[in-house]
Amino acid sequence: MKHIGIKLIIFICATLYALGARAQATPQKYDVAAFLYPAYASDDIRLRPFWPMGIGEWETVMTMQQRNPGHYWDRKPLWGYINEADPAVMEMEIEQATKHGVNVFIFDWYWYDGRPFMETTLNNGFLKAKNVDKMKFYLMWANHDVLNLWDTRLARYNENNVIWQGKVDREEFEKICKRNIELYFKHPQYYKIDGKPVFMVYDIPNLINGLGGIEQTIDALKWFRKEVRKAGFPDLELQFAMWAINLNYSGLDSNKSGNPQDNFIKTLGFNSSTHYQFVHFTKVNRDYSEIMADVEKEWNRIDKEYTFTYYPHVSVGWDNSPRTVKSAVVKNNTPEAFENALRKAKAHADKHPDRTPLITINSWNEWTETSYLQPCNIYGYGYLEAIKKVFIDETK
Repeated sequence: MKHIGIKLIIFICATLYALGARAQATPQKYDVAAFLYPAYASDDIRLRPFWPMGIGEWETVMTMQQRNPGHYWDRKPLWGYINEADPAVMEMEIEQATKHGVNVFIFDWYWYDGRPFMETTLNNGFLKAKNVDKMKFYLMWANHDVLNLWDTRLARYNENNVIWQGKVDREEFEKICKRNIELYFKHPQYYKIDGKPVFMVYDIPNLINGLGGIEQTIDALKWFRKEVRKAGFPDLELQFAMWAINLNYSGLDSNKSGNPQDNFIKTLGFNSSTHYQFVHFTKVNRDYSEIMADVEKEWNRIDKEYTFTYYPHVSVGWDNSPRTVKSAVVKNNTPEAFENALRKAKAHADKHPDRTPLITINSWNEWTETSYLQPCNIYGYGYLEAIKKVFIDETK
């Protein structure tokens, strides 16, 4: 009898522990997705031509004062100049991100010279992290051209020489799509909306130019959807970066009724959009509160003028002085101001209960554009704490 009692107590304790663990694992109400720039890696030899020290673009951050003594920009990461392609480092980052309410990473994903570029942070770091099951991810194909901007030895000359082109032809496009379906979409942590893997395109004109025109692009994207369905998914959630170049393509037929830009996006086959950066649509050389007033107007304008789904975006800031020395600068983008912006984004998401409550943030680690969530010598963990307060503490 005593033996049965002990077993019963153990069973009850185990059940309560399991229920508690299950409760802790309950998904949060909002999906807070931070763009992740994968240039802070130490084991990717393709980064060496731009950053010869072998620590990726941390070199640009580390040497800012050395290159420009006395410059006002003097940021330092509290976690140090970490190698994000190290799974142990990424485990720490996943832990800190999810603890503070960031539950999705949107990896900037590149393909140049017929092969992937800057993939080690995703493949060697994130996907091999022991706690990867705590975090979702999806890809934003950063299919822009590569200029001299990354190399500070050349960037100051403003020559804008193209090192690699971002456009690809149909054969290469199919290779990219098949590879991403197999390598990433099928991963259990890949982010999906209604079961559909999300894939974002940064530069629509480059996509069209590479594929040979609008009709060819429509055909290629239809093929992409078909391949995604063949892989066992209900469909593809095709997303694009919301900024002017993606809506004003010169080959657009404006004779149809309705909003020609909206028709253009629907004809191509894109489902949804979000912004990548405030700098893409508003003047950023001013106070953060003034910028946010324009941001809210932009969200409302999009709601009125377009039929595709828009997910609200918040940028931490903008200042690319580490690369260019002189820059437009967002002013007073304090953690408190950022927290207020997050509340506005949450309120906008709440206005659309029929949509996935997805909010995107620029960014997890764009240090050289001064738009990062990672803790620094100026604000500590302030930006992360702001997310936690708005999306965890206030939604319990």
